Amino acid sequence: MKQLKQFPLELFFWSLALVLLATSTLWAHHFTLCPLANWGFDWCPGCGIGRAITALFHGDLATSFKQHWFGVPALVLILRRIYQLSQQLFYHILNYKEI
Repeated sequence: MKQLKQFPLELFFWSLALVLLATSTLWAHHFTLCPLANWGFDWCPGCGIGRAITALFHGDLATSFKQHWFGVPALVLILRRIYQLSQQLFYHILNYKEI
């Protein structure tokens, strides 16, 4: 039970984010947390990365690059971070050490 309390929340949130992006529809309008988009600006340097990753999960590489050029590197970085956190978690579970 002690190990469950110390489960890395970062691993949970990154995994959940990718699952939600993989299961979302590509052209549906979603709520955004982007302050620039909420203030009415048409351009933001980060807007479109989520849609780019969604397009990648749907197998549409051309649309992904149209949405945001950083979608592919962002997905690679997020997957690498999930792998690192999973490795760390399983190492500590197998060695019965606290995280």
